[in-house]
Amino acid sequence: MSSSTPHSHILDPGFELTLRPMKYPQYFEMFKNGIKNTWTVEEINFQIDISDLHSKMNDAERHLIYRLVAFFATGDTIVANNLVLNLYQHINAPEARMYLSRQLYEEALHIQFYLTLLDNYIPDINERQKAFAAIENIPSIKKKGDFCFKWIDSVQNLHRLESKADRKQFLLNLICFAACIEGLFFYGAFSYVYYLRDKGLLPGLASGTNWVFRDESCHMEFAFDVVKTVREQEPDLFDAELEAQVYEMLEEAIQCETAFADDVLGLGVMGFTPKMMRQYLEYCADDRFRRLGMAPKYNVSNPLPWMELQDVQELTNFFERRVTAYQVGTQGEVAFDMDF
Repeated sequence: MSSSTPHSHILDPGFELTLRPMKYPQYFEMFKNGIKNTWTVEEINFQIDISDLHSKMNDAERHLIYRLVAFFATGDTIVANNLVLNLYQHINAPEARMYLSRQLYEEALHIQFYLTLLDNYIPDINERQKAFAAIENIPSIKKKGDFCFKWIDSVQNLHRLESKADRKQFLLNLICFAACIEGLFFYGAFSYVYYLRDKGLLPGLASGTNWVFRDESCHMEFAFDVVKTVREQEPDLFDAELEAQVYEMLEEAIQCETAFADDVLGLGVMGFTPKMMRQYLEYCADDRFRRLGMAPKYNVSNPLPWMELQDVQELTNFFERRVTAYQVGTQGEVAFDMDF
């Protein structure tokens, strides 16, 4: 369906086709930056990880990693499904849909990364099948899955955002996937990876997670910018009821992720407790509230020293790498052996 009349709002129904004049150039820039940041799973070496799993890690740490990869087995697939079923349908700007197309590619890359991770970490086929079935069979992972599916299902019958109630319902789905699933569930998962990296363990997992972390930060950036655009265009949508629903949603997500922490850290991981994870999630949630133009709720500090400055370190490491490693979209005259 094409839209022949210009629309004024990014959530207006239809499929806007006109890229010039470009209404939201920031999303086109995000699309181009995503292409510059291309990486491949084949660059990751898991050999040291396999040795670490068998010879350097204790039972508690192995339990942590097996629970983590069981969540990874389906986490990004859920995000990709919501993107296709809901986000692409309703964010009505061609440059924004270009970015979502790039995000979908990145989610597929993450799925490939975690599939390769599972194949390397869990060579036994029956055990691997259990990891993929975790979304149904492991209570702490099922709880997170049920939370995701609840919000996917909440908009599955919305084919056009005709009313303010429709738009608010869609906004809650968009905020859920950016702030809760990518912004809390995935950040919680990253903190386990970086805890192990801090102990010198699983360098392959850590290097791949660096790139996933960067991608997910960009996905959040895009979603929060769309929310900001909607807030500017239709401020009356952001009433006390919507804000109360967002506060409640993030608290529920924190409870889901804390229950997962009780399981993941259940055998006693030195220097990392579920209480610390709960505080880290509250710390992250306050950042998400600020990004959504809302007041923080928890007012706590970051209790995980190994997560300090992760964004800055990651970006620095990325751009220090050689041009041939990633920057496939580089324009101009760049020698192939040139260092950044």
